[in-house]
Amino acid sequence: MQSLGPKVIIDNLPLLLDGLGNTLLIAFISMIISIATGFLFGILRTSKNKLLKLITDIYLEAFRIVPIMVWLFIMYFFVPRALGISVSGEFAAITIFVMWGTAEMGDIVRGALESLPKSQLEAGLSVGLSRSQLFIYIQLPQAIKRIVPGAISLSTRMIKTTSLVVLIGVIDIIKRGQQVIERTKEAFWIYGFLFVVFFIICYPLSISSKKLEEKWAN
Repeated sequence: MQSLGPKVIIDNLPLLLDGLGNTLLIAFISMIISIATGFLFGILRTSKNKLLKLITDIYLEAFRIVPIMVWLFIMYFFVPRALGISVSGEFAAITIFVMWGTAEMGDIVRGALESLPKSQLEAGLSVGLSRSQLFIYIQLPQAIKRIVPGAISLSTRMIKTTSLVVLIGVIDIIKRGQQVIERTKEAFWIYGFLFVVFFIICYPLSISSKKLEEKWAN
């Protein structure tokens, strides 16, 4: 069978772009929700309450120790069977990515808040600022500069990790690529195209995260 070369990409571009749209949609929705929930989770992780700290530590480590692939299988196969319900692959994927993103984003927020000099907090309290005013006017503005690069880096990781959703039947760009390969046998060109697509999306995010971190560090 004669190779189609780059023509196989051109002929199947609408199909591949359809899968890419689903990939980016899952990553975008998951990241937007994770930013909000992760921010709250990060604040909870700065608590001095030992029980609350233990619970948040266990939650974070659960997503760092157990592979995301396993969590996807649990949400898509085990949970529906245990509860007697049906969930779509997209719902299972977004749920797990949000739970994972919340844990990682929360740790970024915690690190940013705890890295601020304690002398600034003490000075704020000494001039009569309340805890809420201290957070809004002193902690938050400085913490944002430490949070944004980490959040961009997490977005990059989330986009790359969406490649796992194909394992629970979600039609993403990887699945579309596999469908084209099964029909055309052009694995080299299709996987090459997928490599370029992920590189084009993730590399600028990675660079921007690094540049912001270096700029704000100085």
